[in-house]
Amino acid sequence: MPTQSTTPKHEVKTACPRRAQRPSTSVPYAMEPERGRRKYGEDQMFLTVWDDNKPKKNEVCLDAENRTRRSWFKVTIPNGKKYDKTWLINSMQDQCRVPFIPVDFHYDKQQARFFVQHASTAYALKDISHKISDETSQKIPIFVNRSVVPYSVQNKFTSEQMEQIKVTLMKRYDASQKALDLEKFRFDQELMNNDIDIMLNRRSCMVVILQIIQSNIPELSALNLCDNKLYQLDGLSNVIEKAPQVKILNLSKNKLKSVWELEKVKELNLEELWLEGNPLMARSYYYQHEWTYYMFYDNGDRLHLINAYHDEACFSLAVTFNFNDPNLSNLEEYFKYNRDIKKLKDSNMRMRLLKHNKHNIVASLNLLPKTQHDLCSFWMDLCYHTDMMLCFSVNGLFKEVEGKFQGCIRAFTRIFITTHHSNSRICIMNDELIVRNASPKEIQNAFNSLPTANVSSKSPLSEQQQEMVKSFSMQSKMKPNWSQ
Repeated sequence: MPTQSTTPKHEVKTACPRRAQRPSTSVPYAMEPERGRRKYGEDQMFLTVWDDNKPKKNEVCLDAENRTRRSWFKVTIPNGKKYDKTWLINSMQDQCRVPFIPVDFHYDKQQARFFVQHASTAYALKDISHKISDETSQKIPIFVNRSVVPYSVQNKFTSEQMEQIKVTLMKRYDASQKALDLEKFRFDQELMNNDIDIMLNRRSCMVVILQIIQSNIPELSALNLCDNKLYQLDGLSNVIEKAPQVKILNLSKNKLKSVWELEKVKELNLEELWLEGNPLMARSYYYQHEWTYYMFYDNGDRLHLINAYHDEACFSLAVTFNFNDPNLSNLEEYFKYNRDIKKLKDSNMRMRLLKHNKHNIVASLNLLPKTQHDLCSFWMDLCYHTDMMLCFSVNGLFKEVEGKFQGCIRAFTRIFITTHHSNSRICIMNDELIVRNASPKEIQNAFNSLPTANVSSKSPLSEQQQEMVKSFSMQSKMKPNWSQ
């Protein structure tokens, strides 16, 4: 006679559909079958419930699997910045076999991102990658990765906290001026008394502010975000939707280091933008230097650039090209000075093409074709900087304005290493110019955004603007009428 177990147990019968078989790779833990513990029928499942309440291995497995199903996933669309948010989400929802609600949709540089919960939703979104086409018939890739809980969910305010934030915010609103003053908002005494920590540098917190503005003061004209330790403006990326009437934006005394952060508010029709006290303003002098440099470079004798260079400066030129380019021959004026050390093996020629001291440099620049640079095509990358030295690159387009290849559009990259001269003037220590033929798309876009000069339509400068012109003229050594 078989020995009976002393542990009491009760058989519980529950009706449920047969459980679908899943690949073993989808189960976080191995599940060993326990004979007599569980069995499946055609339309029902039998479970054994143990009285000692001790979780069994299969119960742990199911728990882990449930946690996986409830996990968060980050969805990334490369180059999603160029797509309208509504169109993009609607297109994905139309294609996706599982309904989903995007959480914390935002743009990060050129990417569009949002979060979803549940593995089934993540798999369904992954399946529609390259199945949506944009207006140019280009397939849109979609990347899905496991993620931590989004900050907007982790730091979600309660309804009571939201109401307190709204009350505090409205006390700072001046209806007569349509102005909202959120200077040092995190340290507002009312918020601190209620243990509400709202950091406007967090996208989730800024979204809350914009939601309150949209619902209560859509007529807002001036927004002061001064002294909130903002080092990025991700939270303002949809400000045009929430506060489209803003004309004055004060971002003074924050931590903004890159001028590219301003791309996130470029859709606002701003009349005033305050940036004093941000690290990017400390570098503005270098941007002014570049504009001044290319004005002299394009206008008249380049020998006037001699004061832009250090006495012991170096200059070299390189040409990048594709052998299949049908217009390769129109780079011949630059090939004469091409110092591509990957291809140039003659050490004497290498030394000859590396120009030393400022006199030789400006003489070499004067031999290059006369140009007109498209200043609106410029972008600058800061590579490295200290108090005394800065390394940066300038990228853009120019066209030749005379000679055999007049009208040809070139693309260039110029890498500068600069230092401060004894009289606080910027001096170029190293200058490397890289030239190539512009692509068809670059040619199409070149000089399109350059404004047409109309001197007669200029309004008189205010006293403040005249002071700015005078200051810039003194720093750049440019004539006042050019500085204007």
